[in-house]
Amino acid sequence: MRRSHARTRFYSKPNSQMDPVKLQIRPNQRSSNLFSKTKPSTSFLSIFFSSVLILIALSFCYVFFSNGDSLDSGNRYGIIIDGGSTGTRIHVFAYRIEGGKPVFDFGDGAMRVNPGLSAHVNDPEGAGRSLEELLEFGKGRVPKKLWGETEIRLMATAGMRLLDSEVQDRILESCRKVLRKSGFKFRDDWASVITGSDEGVYAWVVANYALGTLGGDPPETTGIIELGGASAQVTFVSNDPMPPEFSRTVKFGNITYSIYSHSFLHFGQNAAFEALRESLVSVDYQPASESLEKGIFVDPCIPKGYSHAMESWKLSPGSMEKNKILSNLHARGNFSECRSAALTLIQKGKEKCSCQQCYIGSTFTPKLQGKFLATENFFYTSKFFGLGPRAFLSDLIVAGEHFCGEDWSTLKKKHHSFDSDDLMHYCFSSAYIVALLHDSLGIALDDERIGCANQIGNIPLDWALGAFILQSTAVFEMQHPDWITTVINDDSPTLVSLIAIAILLMFVAWSVSKWRKPQLKTVYDLEKGRYIVTRVGRS
Repeated sequence: MRRSHARTRFYSKPNSQMDPVKLQIRPNQRSSNLFSKTKPSTSFLSIFFSSVLILIALSFCYVFFSNGDSLDSGNRYGIIIDGGSTGTRIHVFAYRIEGGKPVFDFGDGAMRVNPGLSAHVNDPEGAGRSLEELLEFGKGRVPKKLWGETEIRLMATAGMRLLDSEVQDRILESCRKVLRKSGFKFRDDWASVITGSDEGVYAWVVANYALGTLGGDPPETTGIIELGGASAQVTFVSNDPMPPEFSRTVKFGNITYSIYSHSFLHFGQNAAFEALRESLVSVDYQPASESLEKGIFVDPCIPKGYSHAMESWKLSPGSMEKNKILSNLHARGNFSECRSAALTLIQKGKEKCSCQQCYIGSTFTPKLQGKFLATENFFYTSKFFGLGPRAFLSDLIVAGEHFCGEDWSTLKKKHHSFDSDDLMHYCFSSAYIVALLHDSLGIALDDERIGCANQIGNIPLDWALGAFILQSTAVFEMQHPDWITTVINDDSPTLVSLIAIAILLMFVAWSVSKWRKPQLKTVYDLEKGRYIVTRVGRS
């Protein structure tokens, strides 16, 4: 008996052409779900990245050729006038572009005239006239066709910092009048009195540039201790916390340096010598006060046999009135006593220190870190005594003791080529250096981390060179930024064209990828009894 739901059999004829697979297109929703599982075409990604690379290449070419007129290898020049305390010096510098970076040439020369700008207190116009000879020197070092684009700057230092602001302004204005007519590129604000901190930073820059450490790791840099005429500067990289007024930041290349920098005004060699002479005839210095009633004033910093009339000293009116100077100074050269007197002078006011560390007066100074170079009068004193650049402070003590203990007549015969006033200072300078570096700043007598130098290779360690390095590097980076910055900041029609080309390339890439994307259909395979996805060719 047949069941009513028995399977019906189908028979096909031998010649039948029927396809065993029946095509059934699934609803759109099903097709969409299947399509979403397919992998994206790699053609679009490859074309997209190719478009980006082409855009970068076009941008680079644009930047290169648009700046091509300023990438030549010809020299550029800059002039800095250093208005020091004892003289005014002009520096003519040159640089050229090699490999996309400025290469400096410090061999174009310098010239100095005496006295310094600060000596023209009673004749401010004389300060301007003193620059005329220096400007003629500068014109002889810079090609005439480049005068108009060569910047000239006047930077006055400690001698001018000692003057009242009104006096400073009168002297600077007289200088500006001359500089405006010099033929060089000048602005009024380029003639100024720089801070002692700036001076120290500039000296640090040129020293590390000469040593090849500028732009490298901060711990590998070398600190600077300068001993000028009116001030002393201490500058070095420090990782100690410090008050903001002592902290400076210097960026060179991709490296940023946190620097301690301070100028100790009145602690330069000449200023300290004058201050010590005043202290010798006051109650501040006990050996002198003991002789005050007899009218004899003892100076341990001048070799015995030297005579200098008290009336010729430039003591302050108050000091002269207080001590009633009526006699001559009695020279009694003694290195140890001179060193002690210098240390008393250096540490005067230390009791007013508001910080934990005050090595010089009441001024904050962090502990010295790393290697150091002692420059200017440190170098000149060391050279006078025949000491090498790596000599120890203990060697200077031996030389100073011998010099201070000699009779003046013997010293004059031995150093007959020296001016008497200059020669007389070396007893004090040797004792003052030991008191400053060892007794105050704590540098060991046999410390190998410190050396004396005024030049490294063919580069003099003059702060003006450091100022030129920073200024010319900053100008170069503004004129030649990296190509990405140039493209972003440039609003020229050429840049607009590049952007349009990039958009067109991306559109073409998208269109091609869409055209090449395969069309897929879902069909039902009767033999396998399931749906399959198959590729359908384009018509």
